[in-house]
Amino acid sequence: MARKILCVAEKPAIAKSVAQHLSGGQVNTRSITGNPYVKNYEFDFNFGPPWGNCSVTMTSVIGHLNELKFPSQYKQWHSPPPSSLFDAPVEDVVNKDKTAIADNIAQQARYSRALFIWTDCDREGEYIGAEVRRAAFQGNSSLEVKRAQFSNTERAHVVQAAQNAINLDERVVNAVAARIELDLRIGYAFTRFTTLTFQTMGENLSERVISYGSCQFPTLGFVVDRYFRVKNFVPERFWSIKVMHLRDDMEVTFSWRRHRLFDRAPVVILFERCLTARIAKIIKLQKKPTSKWRPLPLTTVELQKLGSMYLRMDSQRVMKIAEDLYNKGWISYPRTETDSFDKGIDLRNLIEKQVQDNTWGPYAQGLLGGAFKWPRSGRSNDQAHPPIHPVNYVSLAALSGDDRRVYEFVVRRFLACCSEDAKGESTTVEIEYGDETFFTNGLIVLERNYLDVYPYEKWTSSQPLPRFNLHETFEPSEANITEGETTAPGYLTEPELISLMDANGIGTDATMAEHIAKIKEREYVMTQARASGTAQTSGNDGRGGRGGRGGGGNTGGGGGGGSVQQFIPTTLGVALIEGYDGIGLETSLGKPFLRKEMEIKMKEICAGTKSRHDFVQETLEQYREVFVTAQQQVGVLKAACRKYVFGDQL
Repeated sequence: MARKILCVAEKPAIAKSVAQHLSGGQVNTRSITGNPYVKNYEFDFNFGPPWGNCSVTMTSVIGHLNELKFPSQYKQWHSPPPSSLFDAPVEDVVNKDKTAIADNIAQQARYSRALFIWTDCDREGEYIGAEVRRAAFQGNSSLEVKRAQFSNTERAHVVQAAQNAINLDERVVNAVAARIELDLRIGYAFTRFTTLTFQTMGENLSERVISYGSCQFPTLGFVVDRYFRVKNFVPERFWSIKVMHLRDDMEVTFSWRRHRLFDRAPVVILFERCLTARIAKIIKLQKKPTSKWRPLPLTTVELQKLGSMYLRMDSQRVMKIAEDLYNKGWISYPRTETDSFDKGIDLRNLIEKQVQDNTWGPYAQGLLGGAFKWPRSGRSNDQAHPPIHPVNYVSLAALSGDDRRVYEFVVRRFLACCSEDAKGESTTVEIEYGDETFFTNGLIVLERNYLDVYPYEKWTSSQPLPRFNLHETFEPSEANITEGETTAPGYLTEPELISLMDANGIGTDATMAEHIAKIKEREYVMTQARASGTAQTSGNDGRGGRGGRGGGGNTGGGGGGGSVQQFIPTTLGVALIEGYDGIGLETSLGKPFLRKEMEIKMKEICAGTKSRHDFVQETLEQYREVFVTAQQQVGVLKAACRKYVFGDQL
């Protein structure tokens, strides 16, 4: 029996890094026929029992090997009709661009006794691992198959993963296989139906493809919903009472406990009672310690939201950079839902690696010198990966502009997590003036702690309050009725959109950025800087994300600088959501409920409580019902198109 083990990673960069670590640098590199990016790395490694010392070939795929598609007779859009795609046969075949990679795996498998899969440890990675297994079985069906469980490419972690391999999780493989089939059937059926419907409207839609995705439409729905809330907003006038008092050359403003009323008459009556009373009395004087909590350990969703908010990058750009930093061994795996560190992780060792930095090194040294505090624990744990954190030090000078900013953010967030909360003292003074209660607050920041290394959050002392005594009375220096108007909400920003997607189960932490990118790419929304008001259609060239795992992805646009971007739907985007919302569906395609239910059922497959077959059939029936209703009410879709795209008055 051969004593060779074949190892296959998800990306060429991971294969090279793992090979370097396992070989100790003693590695032979060979090119493969048909693909310039994939290499075979040959070396020896002791896997420990039961494998022992083995010769190893380490190679990789570039994302998915296979594609699911309909047979050639379903390529025509009109015939068979789109409705037939719910039941049409499907073919799971090697992507023609990946044939050379699959052939290389099969060839190397012939001389191997075992296959070790090194794909990313998430749902998609597990499925790609199954694709690798299928390719390897073409060369050697008797292979024993294992998978390495790892979350970063630091040497000790890689060696431990190699010597403690586990089995592929077949339930996760089935869940992803079911999702891929559903996305194909539902996506093609509704894309063809909607496209053919809108193309009959003529003009600029006559050759336009209207693409549908079960995650993209609810994402678009959030944007359209906020758009109409802004558009239909009617401001309301309100009135309030403000009391001021000058003491020790400091003017103190007291706010009304009622905040505001939307009827002027009662405000005037209450205000006159205050003036009649003339004297205010201090009824509450409270000083107490207060804290600003250090942040939780970093998850993928938070990285995307805060990258947009603080670094002024779109979420797809942030994730592309984070994956590059991971592939190079600087940070841990950037796709994680976990916001608490396992007690077994040596956080002090990770902090020690950052001591050499000229900027945050002294702060890191201070943590090691006694200021270290174990990070807070959140409520989420995906049982696969730790929170995002730096695993090795790299000088900022060695990184490009946006890479530098993302790495710096990850490091500073990690150091902040390992710090003390900021501490201060808050003072609350409450007065009774007539029959009304007013209050003012003061804050003194005593210890900045984590804020010294985490400049993305602010917490500053307020203007100091003069001395007050409980139960003392005084005559306020000034009292006024103030008037204002409610203001419309703003258009959705990317952090807000990600929060809505996360709360409603639209996509996963790993795919949200891709769904947002797609509604921009398809010109269903446009983005504009919140400060400028000049809208521009997004110009993303690549799809990036899961569709191109291991490949290039979008590297242009969405860079740092400027203001937070907000989303405004195009007329086509509005027509799609309003059209599908208007056809009388119990659950509209523009709402999150159908897709959220899909995500819940996928988790049930992963837990072993639902079968792949049942999930697929139940979901197809739900969407088939929607499809039939849409066909019957196609006039409503066309009316929405005429109204919003062509501006016809109905």
